Amino acid sequence: MLVTCLAVTAFAQQGTKKKEFTLRGKVEAVNVTSGTLTVNHGNVQGWMDAMTMAYQVDKPKVLKTIKAGDQIRAMVYDGDMKLHNVQVLPGEKTKK
Repeated sequence: MLVTCLAVTAFAQQGTKKKEFTLRGKVEAVNVTSGTLTVNHGNVQGWMDAMTMAYQVDKPKVLKTIKAGDQIRAMVYDGDMKLHNVQVLPGEKTKK
C-alpha cells in the first residue's frame, strides 16, 4: 500500500512539471525599479512568437550586471512569464 501511494505521488509530481523553453534575445532596456528586462527576442517555438516585451526576472541581482544591447539567453516555462537563469552570451556583451 505504501509503495502504491509513493508511486502515485511521484507520478503526480512528474505530471505537473512545466515545459521549459530557451529564449534568446537582445536587451533593449533594464529597469531595476520594476525588476524587469525589456527583451527583443526571436520566436520561441511552442511558447511565444518573436516580439519585444518587458519580463520579470527570477533573480533581481542580475539586473545590476546586464546592460541594454547585451545578447542574453534565459529559460522560460509554460504558463510563466518570468525569465529564469538569465545569462549574457559570451563574446556578445556590449562594449563600453
